[in-house]
Amino acid sequence: MTDLLNKIDQTLEVIKQKTSKDYPIGIILGTGLGGLVNEISIEHEIDYSDLPHFPLSTAESHKGKLIFGQINGKDVVAMQGRFHFYEGYSMQQITYPVRVMKFLGVHTLLVSNACGGMNPLFRRGDVMLMVDHINLLGDNPLIGKNHDDLGPRFPDMSEPYNLELIKLAEEIALENKIQVQKGVYVAVPGPNLETKAEYRFLRQTGADVVGMSTIPENIVANHMGMKVLGISIVTDECFPDTLKPVNVKEIIETAVKAEPKMTLIMKEVIKRL
Repeated sequence: MTDLLNKIDQTLEVIKQKTSKDYPIGIILGTGLGGLVNEISIEHEIDYSDLPHFPLSTAESHKGKLIFGQINGKDVVAMQGRFHFYEGYSMQQITYPVRVMKFLGVHTLLVSNACGGMNPLFRRGDVMLMVDHINLLGDNPLIGKNHDDLGPRFPDMSEPYNLELIKLAEEIALENKIQVQKGVYVAVPGPNLETKAEYRFLRQTGADVVGMSTIPENIVANHMGMKVLGISIVTDECFPDTLKPVNVKEIIETAVKAEPKMTLIMKEVIKRL
């Protein structure tokens, strides 16, 4: 863990050459959901390749930049592109940027993702507020020696997604006539999509949607005392009895079409923090 703190210091040293401000709000943008960057009054941007110890994003539609700027007058730092377990990165690598964000002053983290809808009441293009999650990735970013300076050995996860932020997002959606769902997100390793039998199993676990990200970042954010708001966009319908083949292009197209609704909610949440 001393090695981790040294790595964080080395990353911060490069960032501090660009900016010495505190950024209370962090944003992680998911597949096809990088458009929120257009709403940022950008002051600085750094390629992941220029940041010591940052992995490089290989997933389609993930650009790989750390963006610093303002939304509605609030200082934000945004990841334009995240990392996934299926890319071959360790849980510690996937969540490393969240650790760095904490040292940049982040206390509220907004996370987005694209997901498959398994709840029969959900439809492609729906926006879902994450109220809980199930980790079926087969790993956890907190495994290993704990460093008390970063967080407790056994962090509480009774409220992984902040209830006040969920309520605020619901109010904003209602004001703007945006229908939002609420539900449980389950993460699986990927990168293949699931079989009919797997969708049936995952639905029976209590999950409403399925994806391949977000949970590691959420665990580390909670470990470090951040409040988290998670927003999912349902990009395909995963109903076993009517399952049809989908491809990444269609998933990204659906995410892009639904993105303005998510972007509006996130912008207004940031404004009211």
